[in-house]
Amino acid sequence: MIPQHPAATTPPRRRSRLAGVGAAIAAAALLAGCAAGGQPAPSPTERTGADESALTGELTIYAAASLSGAFDELAARFEAEHPGVDVVPITYDGSSVLATQLIEGAPADVFASADEKNMAKVLDAGLAESADDVATNVLEIAVAPGNPLGIDGLDALADGATTTADDRPATVVLCAPEVPCGAASQRLIQAAGLTLTPASEEQNVTAVLTKVKSGEADAGLVYVTDVAAAGDAVEGVGIANAADATNVYPLTALTAAPNPEAAAAFVAFVTSKAGQRVLASFGFGAP
Repeated sequence: MIPQHPAATTPPRRRSRLAGVGAAIAAAALLAGCAAGGQPAPSPTERTGADESALTGELTIYAAASLSGAFDELAARFEAEHPGVDVVPITYDGSSVLATQLIEGAPADVFASADEKNMAKVLDAGLAESADDVATNVLEIAVAPGNPLGIDGLDALADGATTTADDRPATVVLCAPEVPCGAASQRLIQAAGLTLTPASEEQNVTAVLTKVKSGEADAGLVYVTDVAAAGDAVEGVGIANAADATNVYPLTALTAAPNPEAAAAFVAFVTSKAGQRVLASFGFGAP
């Protein structure tokens, strides 16, 4: 049984993009070219006796729901480079849900959170030594195509501010406050001094987007990356000062990873220039 510890109140220590996550991640980061004085980094074989080209086995990844498109692409490219590794279907959910599952003993190799708070819980529980910041994201309002209610900003989502053609108050959905997208939503709402009563509070950003896409909600606060990934299914409305609630995405290889070599290599790949290009192509900002 993995010991449980109180939730963290401070964010995890930030590391540079190619910094190590414990000894195993240091080896993988060195593989990516982080060597002092500009000299070629020692190979994994020189450091650990392992040949990274011969990585094998399954790799289990837990990742924030907003990373789904980007991490599916990263996993596919990682498998192409390491044919012996099988990335099992990635578990996507709200970061708080995933952190709780890991602390309660769920086996995984890699954890990617949509905020520092939930990564801190995992670090404080002794499940990882440190984490690398790999991306950033901000919120946007998702509405139906064509924006039929003319929603033009966060103020339009306040209670009673917008009604439908049949005088029904606009239905707004948010992420739950404990979920990173929900915490960011609350920061923006409170900073604007608004009273906003959501029709529901979802456990991940995918659920919010789904309700807007299906017409069950008139608007929802999601990440800009989610709006982009939805294509023509929704339209995005910018939020003034959205950058004031920027979410930072940390990534770590877990110390009890069943496949530590592959976990270290995957983190090194995501933090590499190639991995960062993939994240940028999905709309994520640099860490």
